Amino acid sequence: KHLIDDGYELVITHGNGPQVGNALLRTELTADQAPILPLGYCVADIEGGMGYMIQQSLQNALYNENSEREVVSFISQTKVDREDPAINKPSKYIGQSYTYDKANKYMDKYKWEMKEQEPGTWRRVVSSPSPLYIFNGKSIKHLVDFGTIVIAGGGGGIPAYNLIDGTLEGLDGVIDKDMTAALLGRIIKAQELFIITDVDNIYLNFKTDSQEIIDNATAFDLESWLKEGHFWRGSMEPKIRAALYFLKYHGKKVVITSINNIEKAIQNKAGTRIQ
Repeated sequence: KHLIDDGYELVITHGNGPQVGNALLRTELTADQAPILPLGYCVADIEGGMGYMIQQSLQNALYNENSEREVVSFISQTKVDREDPAINKPSKYIGQSYTYDKANKYMDKYKWEMKEQEPGTWRRVVSSPSPLYIFNGKSIKHLVDFGTIVIAGGGGGIPAYNLIDGTLEGLDGVIDKDMTAALLGRIIKAQELFIITDVDNIYLNFKTDSQEIIDNATAFDLESWLKEGHFWRGSMEPKIRAALYFLKYHGKKVVITSINNIEKAIQNKAGTRIQ
């Protein structure tokens, strides 16, 4: 609401990890009655469902503000390189946790890759290649320029690559949602990227006695802190890398903060601002 009130042209992306995990669980629980659904289909299904929920919520909010702005959701396919080394090195944990015996059962039955995440706890791992291109990017930019609020790139989008004949083939993998958001920002030539997470700011020495809050930073600062290992790989590091990518292409400012701080962050009174 605060962004809309301030006249921003908006593209919204979102994560979908827990929802896709639940979709996979549903297919496992009904495996004796219906075929297991491919991961790519589950990602598309959840992207559509979450897009619908966000779209309707925004439409209702806009209606209450007497705004005539429209909201559109895209089922986004994201192009990856079929030679990306990450495709043959599954590393992203998804879905439920299993015992060793059950993990072996699924590896034999469905040819899943499984790894031990913690002692005695096994989970499915899939590839997570880098996003190269978002299909329908020109259409998204056209709608944004027209004033439409667009929901796209949910969950990082559905990974797909070109076969030798040029046709598309889906990939059972996942794409980092933060990097897809940064790539989408490049496509539409966005100037600001708001990364909404569960902390109010980024920190150095996070969760230690020497923890330091960061209000303002530059891209150079982030690169230095990355090299020093200040950002956790599974949480803040992907957001920092996405911020650096965004600032490299057209982007002027990145804000990292929590949902409750958006209004103050727009006013430069909260969150971490990176330029």
